[in-house]
Order: sequence, then structure tokens, then C-alpha cells
Amino acid sequence: METMKVRSHIGADGILQIQMPTDFKDTSVEVVLVVQPLSEQETAASESTQVQYNAWGKPTTKKSISHAIALMQQLRREVALDQTSIREMIEEGRRF
Repeated sequence: METMKVRSHIGADGILQIQMPTDFKDTSVEVVLVVQPLSEQETAASESTQVQYNAWGKPTTKKSISHAIALMQQLRREVALDQTSIREMIEEGRRF
């Protein structure tokens, strides 16, 4: 059993969406939900420090974002085409 404390927001439509930062994937779980309204001060404080998670459920940090950007820039350099190659591809495409 794992206990987590997560802050979320119930929208005007009455729907509560919760993203769980957990290793439980593709499994059935039992969830106990305690709803406690937050004061204005608590809401403002939590919004400024709210943790966000990536598509794999891992928390995003400045370090992880910088690493991802560096990897994308490296990939761009590895697969980059020069201008003459692009022109040749365009001309080749026009022949069809």
C-alpha cells in the first residue's frame, strides 16, 4: 500500500482529474479519496510550486528539461540535411 498526497482542481463541470506519479501501470488498484477544500492562500501557494510530470510519469525538472533539449539538438545535428540535398529532393519530387 502506498499513501500519496496530491493536489488537484475540480473544474466547473464537476470533473476531478488526477495524474498519479506512480509505478502502478496497467493494474487494478483501490483508491481512498478524501476531499478537503483549500483556502485561497493554500491554492496560490500550491499553484506556484506544483510538480508536473512527463508522459512517462516522471517529475519534470529544469535538469530533465535541459537534458531533453540537449538530446533534441544532438539529434537535429545528426540527421540534418544540407541545402543542396534538400534542393535535390525537391527537384526529384517534381519529376513524379
